[in-house]
Amino acid sequence: MRKVEIYTDGSSRGNPGPGGYGIVMQSGALIKEFSEGFRKTTNNRMELLAVIEALNKLKLTNVQITVFSDSKYVVDSINEGWVYGWLKKGFKGKKNPDLWRLILPLLA
Repeated sequence: MRKVEIYTDGSSRGNPGPGGYGIVMQSGALIKEFSEGFRKTTNNRMELLAVIEALNKLKLTNVQITVFSDSKYVVDSINEGWVYGWLKKGFKGKKNPDLWRLILPLLA
């Protein structure tokens, strides 16, 4: 089975403020890099959007994917399953519901 490693990071200067994300995807010797900037955003939105964009860019199927992120917000929300509880409650009181709704189908 082919393996893909995805490294993501996001940031903003101010919360909100100008920001962006970066992605590095590696499968064997093949490496691809992506980035995008935004005029007004938050750090958490960029961290989450980086993972979403990386997963959307995958063209291969039947691959083992490992995502690396330094965002406690993203990692804990997914690994601890919090996002599924938020979904059941309609993301009431949670930030970035639009992005969480985008990532949920990608996690399957």
